[in-house]
Amino acid sequence: MPECPPLSFSDPKAVARYAEGPVRQVPGFLGLQQMTTLLLAEKVPADGHVLVLGAGGGLELKVFANAHEGWRFVGVDPSAEMLKLAGDTLGPLGSRVELVEGYIDTAPVGPFDGATCLLTLHFLTAEQRLHTLREVRRRLKPGAPFVVAHHTVPREEAAKQRWLSRYAAFAAASGVPEADAKNAAAAISARLPLLSPDEEASLLVEAGFEGVELFYAGFTFRGWVAYAPA
Repeated sequence: MPECPPLSFSDPKAVARYAEGPVRQVPGFLGLQQMTTLLLAEKVPADGHVLVLGAGGGLELKVFANAHEGWRFVGVDPSAEMLKLAGDTLGPLGSRVELVEGYIDTAPVGPFDGATCLLTLHFLTAEQRLHTLREVRRRLKPGAPFVVAHHTVPREEAAKQRWLSRYAAFAAASGVPEADAKNAAAAISARLPLLSPDEEASLLVEAGFEGVELFYAGFTFRGWVAYAPA
């Protein structure tokens, strides 16, 4: 079972400010959402059913739902506060979204036409991540796309710190107070079970996905698209 979400995701005040964070901290965040939508649309039919893991806040759900009025969604997240925010964010679009509190093991078995997991898997250990990836793959129809994106850095300490410094510099340049940006980078380094990009791609293959391709890179963030076996 994956570890608990960060405490800030259960803090109502922090949750209320959540939408401000990704744009300031994730290079090309809006483009990442758009690219994810396009990658899903290559395979997901007009009436498709999509699993969104780590859906709290509802930001990508809103983008997906606005782009494709026939798609339906299951959004899964361990934080009740974040799911409440997702409901508020979606508004009338929420009629096409089932929100589920929990982890991948709590998600319906599908099968789904596609799935995403954005800015989430870096909270999980390699073992937890592999379990999650396998369970996502098990819930997908043959050939269905899976899009992931999250923090990943080199294993070598000097390189890791160089990239985390660049992450902090981007956040500071985007309006985050410099001290807060540096503290966030230090916390990521100390607390998150970060893997290297090669390890991330290998886990997707080990979990049973095919056609693994890198489609996004923004300092410490990388994104891959992969497919359930046809």
